[in-house]
Formats: sequence, C-alpha cells, structure tokens
Amino acid sequence: MTESTVTSAPSTAAPNHGLDNWRELAISQQPSWQDAAVHRSSLQELSTLPPLVFAGEVDVLRERLASAAQGKAFLLQGGDCAETFDGATADKISARVKTILQMAVVLTYGASLPVIKMGRMAGQFAKPRSSNDETREGVTLPAYRGDMVNGYEFTPESRGHDASRMVWAYHTSASTLNLIRAFTQGGFADLRLVHHWNKGFTANPAHSRYESLAREIDRAVRFMEACGADFDALTRVEFFASHEALLLEYERALTRTDSRTGLPYDTSAHFLWIGERTRDIDGAHIDFLSRVRNPIGVKLGPGTSPDDALALIDKLDPNREPGRLTFITRMGAKNIREKLPNLVSRVTDSGAQVLWVTDPMHGNTVTSPNGYKTRNFDDVMDEVRGFFEVHNELGTFPGGLHVEMTGDDVAECLGGADPIDQEAFLDRYESVCDPRLNHMQSLEMAFLVAGALSRR
Repeated sequence: MTESTVTSAPSTAAPNHGLDNWRELAISQQPSWQDAAVHRSSLQELSTLPPLVFAGEVDVLRERLASAAQGKAFLLQGGDCAETFDGATADKISARVKTILQMAVVLTYGASLPVIKMGRMAGQFAKPRSSNDETREGVTLPAYRGDMVNGYEFTPESRGHDASRMVWAYHTSASTLNLIRAFTQGGFADLRLVHHWNKGFTANPAHSRYESLAREIDRAVRFMEACGADFDALTRVEFFASHEALLLEYERALTRTDSRTGLPYDTSAHFLWIGERTRDIDGAHIDFLSRVRNPIGVKLGPGTSPDDALALIDKLDPNREPGRLTFITRMGAKNIREKLPNLVSRVTDSGAQVLWVTDPMHGNTVTSPNGYKTRNFDDVMDEVRGFFEVHNELGTFPGGLHVEMTGDDVAECLGGADPIDQEAFLDRYESVCDPRLNHMQSLEMAFLVAGALSRR
C-alpha cells in the first residue's frame, strides 16, 4: 500500500454520509501492512465489534466542552505519549487516573471551576513519525509507529506492520475503559477520599502541598455533612477517553450510526484530535473527521497562520457549534507570546467559538547531552504561563491543558521541584516515544494552572 492510497474497509454506516470520501484524498502517516489477508480480516472484525464509547456519552462531552469554550469550565487532558499493550495493567491505569483526579481537584478547588477530565487513554496506540525508517549500527528497519502498528523491539519481526494489532488495540482499549469506568463510577473517585489518592506515591514537595489542600477539602466536607448536605455528586466523576485519530482505517471501522439521530459517531473514543503532521485542509484526516459527530481537536504549531485556522473552522465546524472544535496550541515556550495573539484575535473576530487548549509539551522537545529525548520542565511551565498571559491580554478564555504525563515515578523531563537530572534517565526513562511529566511534575503544573485561573 502506498502512502496516498488505502485499501477499502467494510461499510459500517448507512446512509454513508460521505464517510469513505477520504479514501480518494492524499493521506500521510499510514502503515504499509505486510499481509493483505490479515489486513482485510482485521478490518472486517473491527467493523462488527461493539462500540467502545456511546453516542450519548459523546454528546455529553460536547456540552461540557461548550461550557469550557464559554469560560464556565476547564479541560484537563492527560496521559501517555503512546500507550503500550504491556502497560495496560491495573496498577499503571489506576496511577494515571489517580494523578488526573488529583490534578483536577487542585484545579477545581483552586479556581472554583468545573474540570472536564479526559485521558489520552484507551486508544493512544498509534504515533506519527518524522521518518519511515530507523537505523541502528548500520541496520535499517521500519520506525516504531505505536503498538497498533508494530512493536518497539528493534527486530525485523517486531517492526513489520501487522494489521492484527488493530484488533489487539481495540481489546486493550476495551479493558482499559472497563477499568476507568470502575474506578470513576465505583467509589474510587469519591471526593471524600482525596487523601487516599496520594497513597502509594513517594513523598515530595508537590505531595505536601497536595496534602495541605486535601485537609482543607476534608474540613469543608465535614462542615457540609454537619449541615445535612447530600454528597451523591461527590462519589463518582465523568471521565472521557481521547486519542489522535491517525489510522483512518481503524477509525472508519469503528464508526457507527446513532439509532437516535441517524448520524455517524466514531465510537473508538469520545474525543479525537488531528495532529500537526496530518491537518492538511484538503487531506484525508480533515475530511473524515469533518463527517463524524464527535468533538474534534486540532494541534496548531508555530507555523499556523490565522488563515489556516479559519479554514479549519470552516471545514470542521461549519455550523459554529459550541463544543465541536478545540484548538490545541503547541507553540514552544519561545514562540507562544509572539505567535498565539494574532491567531486568537483573528479567530475571535470571526465569531467562531472554539475551545483554546495549551499543549506545552511538544514544542519544547530537546535532546539531552547523554542522548535522551527530553523536555525541560521550566520551558514547559513557561509555555503554560505564556498561554495564560496571551488570553488574559486579549480578554479570551484559556480553556484547557493537554499534557503527556504518567502516574509513575519516571525520569523523562528535566527539572521540577524535586529535580530530575539526566543521570536519572539511565534507570527511570521508560517512554517508548516522547518524554512525559512524572506524577510530581504533573501536580506541580496543576498548582501553577490553578493559580493562573484563580487570578482571572
């Protein structure tokens, strides 16, 4: 299969709504599947499997995001750069969920705003790459494109593009969603357990600050209990799943027609985003996602012009529907204050009501002296500050935070209150793709954002 053509997949929605028009358009970042029969059978199987999420849940999220676009809520989106099948364990999933819940508590309590909780989870198994190949010690093999496509181990067998991995990704996503729903709906997320969420993590400055906040929440809860308050709303939380919609065959095979409305929903996730490398306005990714009812995000780098942004709005949100479109800016700390103002101003002047979210990770990637791909925590935090400064000056709303993070005690991003140095990479660098904030750095960022929100 060439980069510009894709083999047909089974039709799963009637009427079609133009869901297969993308097959005739230019497309990038797609695998070259090594076995055509496995490819066909995998897509056929995916087209008959139950949805991973439901249309009603997607509609609820769109309403929540509309509130955030109006400054009445804040989106917190976090999780792995690239999920792995081996990493989909109960301990790792619960640690990630706990970290996001802790960050959300810090934001909610500090800013007095509802926080929409969304994971880069249960589907983030495919990654775009800058090169199709990787060379080590004179040996060249296909680049690792995420567990949905091939394996990380540097062998010909592992690096071959195996379409059966799409089915594996579906089942791993299903089990991950099952655990997330159990955690967030079964009492694990009860706000009266804020201290419990800190258990199992190594004590550090961020945890001390969190414990102080948790004690304040405890006092407030005890007061409300004494007043006879009903705490049903505190026992469970909404938690939404998201991933980059990169492999369009997978997304198409999981698109279903909603029986209530007759409209197509991509049931692989509640929220899908289009990356910086695949947002060609005339390309396949934009066309396909313009046709499903899910809320859609688009990553915007420093080279994005206001005209680019307006064209994306016309294509993806022609009806100017609040909650439909999110712009996720990834400018880099050195560019954010220069590049973002004109973009936001032109979009605001057009009358469109998009949700503005900052991704302070991808624009700040560097290589450490000892050869590891990393990010400096100070640069990440500076981009967050710049994002808030720009919106404050323009009178617009900084509506969300999109971060690559983990609940584990990894060492992948340099710095922080309990500083990570490059020597720590030798023992605690675990990412198979991009560097993530560890648990403590994630909490530090939450306190910074809560402070910025509370000053508005």
